[in-house]
Amino acid sequence: MANFVLQLPKPNTFKCFSISASSNGTPPGSSSSSERGGPVILELPLDKIKRPLMRTRANDPNKVKELADSIKEIGLQVPIDVIEVDGIYYGFSGCHRYEAHQRLGLPTIRCKVRRGTKETLRHHLR
Repeated sequence: MANFVLQLPKPNTFKCFSISASSNGTPPGSSSSSERGGPVILELPLDKIKRPLMRTRANDPNKVKELADSIKEIGLQVPIDVIEVDGIYYGFSGCHRYEAHQRLGLPTIRCKVRRGTKETLRHHLR
């Protein structure tokens, strides 16, 4: 549980309140988002993520370099989106972030993982 101070419009008037949060965005006491099919944030090895779209488009080398510099300095700020189907992870976004991690020699990348079906995978491959 975290405590925050909220400054109200009147000078020297403060209000304290508490909020609760979980790392995956589900309300405390509820079932986890992975049980309901929602995304979870995981650190996955780069070599465990299949990149079906890498073969169809090239990344902008300047953008990759800028991202690599940023990741080196402050870390990855936005996880890449990954779909997990039958235990296999497929990445469809974050191509530049993924390549920046590769260039930096980082073994893992933070991912927002959703579970999907083979039909979901077919849809993304169209």
